[in-house]
Amino acid sequence: MPKIVFLPHPELCPEGAQLEAKLGETVLDVALRNGIDIEHACEKSCACTTCHVVVREGFDSLEESCELEDDMLDKAWGLEPESRLGCQARMNDEDLVVEIPKYTVNMVSESH
Repeated sequence: MPKIVFLPHPELCPEGAQLEAKLGETVLDVALRNGIDIEHACEKSCACTTCHVVVREGFDSLEESCELEDDMLDKAWGLEPESRLGCQARMNDEDLVVEIPKYTVNMVSESH
């Protein structure tokens, strides 16, 4: 089973986390299932950028992003070449190291 290492984030997971993932599961779903409350204002429909993450290791193991995801990512705060939307990045058989950006484009956090 692949793993995701979430790097420490001051509010969402101060100690970081190493989590098991299922093949095909999204990065966002792995985080949420394990109590890391990454924001997802559009309820995982690829219509916002609040679940933006940066894949520090294992990026090339992910399927390529679609045009809609790329268009949304253009609006993300702190966009990097290894940025993905957590709701769209699906696990393959390689481990990932993921950083959750400190800020999103939302002025107020959505609580789910």
